[in-house]
Amino acid sequence: MKRRDFLKYSAITPLAATGMDKQSAPSRQHMQPEQPSNDTVTLFVAGDVMTGRGIDQVLPRPGDPRIFEPYSRSAHDYVQLAEQAHGPIPRPVDFAWIWGDALAALEAAAPSVRIINLETAVTRTGSPWPRKGIQYRMHPDNIPCLTVAAIDCCVLANNHVLDWGYPGLEETLSSLAQAGLATVGAGVDRAAAQAPAVLTLPGRGRVLVFAAGLRSSGIPAVWEATSDRPGLQLLEDLSERTAHEIANTVRGHKRPGDLAVISLHWGGNWGYAIPAAHTRFAHALIEAAGVDLVYGHSSHHPLGMEIYQGKPILYGCGDLIDDYEGISGHEEYRNELALLYLVTLDRASGELVALEMVPLRRKRFRLERAGHDDTEWLREMLDRESRLAGAQVIRSENATLRVDWS
Repeated sequence: MKRRDFLKYSAITPLAATGMDKQSAPSRQHMQPEQPSNDTVTLFVAGDVMTGRGIDQVLPRPGDPRIFEPYSRSAHDYVQLAEQAHGPIPRPVDFAWIWGDALAALEAAAPSVRIINLETAVTRTGSPWPRKGIQYRMHPDNIPCLTVAAIDCCVLANNHVLDWGYPGLEETLSSLAQAGLATVGAGVDRAAAQAPAVLTLPGRGRVLVFAAGLRSSGIPAVWEATSDRPGLQLLEDLSERTAHEIANTVRGHKRPGDLAVISLHWGGNWGYAIPAAHTRFAHALIEAAGVDLVYGHSSHHPLGMEIYQGKPILYGCGDLIDDYEGISGHEEYRNELALLYLVTLDRASGELVALEMVPLRRKRFRLERAGHDDTEWLREMLDRESRLAGAQVIRSENATLRVDWS
């Protein structure tokens, strides 16, 4: 088994699969604990959180380790690669292990809303999607690895949530709902997949989270939800027409005092270039839809960012949690480094007040604070990739990074 071969395979358009019976969609309403009343709202947003496969195997209640990849038939192989790279991983770890130092950083920041792109099916059932090279799943009993970090909302519009078919999606939706986690971007039909997650801040309005995916991220076309088929909100393109369709949806839900976030799973896994179509589309969502934060993911490493008309655009947040340790290839992108994104918005206007990032490093399936050199590497990279869009990345006294767009 060659380490370099593990990341060569992405989703391949599969054969059509059988449908599943409709169920009523899980609730999109999620109440937040009481927060002090003030004029700003801080959101924690994360790129890919991949708690399946090797991560699932070290958690307290691992599922079936069988996988069906070209170079591996067991999720244990990914645990072994990580241990070969960085040393033994205790088994089982507790549910907080994978978050490591990130938990203290989140507690210190005290964000009002916590949103992740959950890039795995949460299921014991289903069959691997035909002709798809990689499948992720986490056992539903391991959901406490999300609730221990007080996650509020899981974005599901990505290229792994249907890895275990429609029964797997059905159990994913029901398991997360039973755990009190809001979901967005996938559902029992098109209406459910398009519906926003509504996160209510008592006495302080609401945060509406919308989510969609693009074929460019590896999402098979047949995963699109329809009027009579479960699936994802999958955008046909990034045209002006598509932007106006989303704008109509956002305007149909947004009320005075609400903040609107849109999460987009788009683009490939590697490379810093931002397609011009992504920039035009993000600008259109801010202009036409009144979106206050455009938050992208799919790249395995962070991308540059932009502040447009006072609103932040995070083109790619990179992986936060994954099981890629020990896999060679693409070392120039420093995939082992990650960021917690803390976005503070003005509650009345939705404009950016502060954008802070906490640098982290993945080691033994655990997030630890990045050292001085790693933090400086991230700062230089983000500054370089964001300057053309008018944003400057500065190192703060507390070893975090912040964006200056003045």
